[in-house]
Amino acid sequence: MKIEKINYKGWENCFRLSNNKVELIVTTDIGPRIIKFGFIDEKNEFREVPEHAGLIGGNEWRSYGGHRLWHSPEDKPRTYQPDNQPVNFIELGDGSFRVSQPTELLTGIQKEIDIKISETDSSVEVKHRLINKNQWEVELAVWALSVMLPGGIAIIPLPERRSHLEDLLPSNQLVLWSYTDMSDKRWTWGTKYILLKQKQDSGCPQKIGIADKNNWAAYCNQEHLFVKLFEYNHDKTYPDFGCSAEVFTNDFMLELETLGTLTKIKPGSSVEHVEKWFLYKNISLPQNDDDVDKFILPLVNSILYKK
Repeated sequence: MKIEKINYKGWENCFRLSNNKVELIVTTDIGPRIIKFGFIDEKNEFREVPEHAGLIGGNEWRSYGGHRLWHSPEDKPRTYQPDNQPVNFIELGDGSFRVSQPTELLTGIQKEIDIKISETDSSVEVKHRLINKNQWEVELAVWALSVMLPGGIAIIPLPERRSHLEDLLPSNQLVLWSYTDMSDKRWTWGTKYILLKQKQDSGCPQKIGIADKNNWAAYCNQEHLFVKLFEYNHDKTYPDFGCSAEVFTNDFMLELETLGTLTKIKPGSSVEHVEKWFLYKNISLPQNDDDVDKFILPLVNSILYKK
């Protein structure tokens, strides 16, 4: 694994982490934020906000793009605390690196992200952490958001389908927001999967959430496939009526989001949520369940059940 300090689009103190397949760029003038992830010398899988590039300081919240860490449930101003100040970047000694933000003044929460790139393949482990620096208990959930490049399709797997007589009781919930339009043509409501297209000439934003007990979600774009693995805990409570995965899109980008469990964090304690990222080439955009089963599920299964 290689590390080098670089200037990235006006941010002078970024770190580029890479192996012989993939690279990611971490900002330290702002953050914690992974502003880029992709194959070596290829496009960024993440959407960036050009007008925010290189900006630092100030009290307004900026999207910036890339991958960020929030705390759920969503609320203004609590969730939208600016991450416009410098962060610490340290090597942990086990091949991983930690990006640590100063404690948020309004919330008393400190954010950290630990990053470890595989030595052999295109995978990255991203460990998100929220630390309660208050003198009182706080209830929240870790919320990991990847802002994806436009033009692709998100894939959210559904629980195994069964016949009416096999499952008399409901098997899963589908959470909608007030602006969700199930008749919007960006949605494909399959039997096994929900697909959501990102279109730059689209109408109003769209969002759904589910309890993703399959432990994965993905985004396919320009013949690249980005897969997230994460753990669903059946014994815990999740925010947003029980969501462990959510997908949001507007005319600018698509967000592939995962959430940890809703946890009461005592003063000085922390809660973590881990994502594992994988990136593949030469994958066509899926249009239906059959496409996902044929081209995407075998790749997902190969990493879910890897010994």
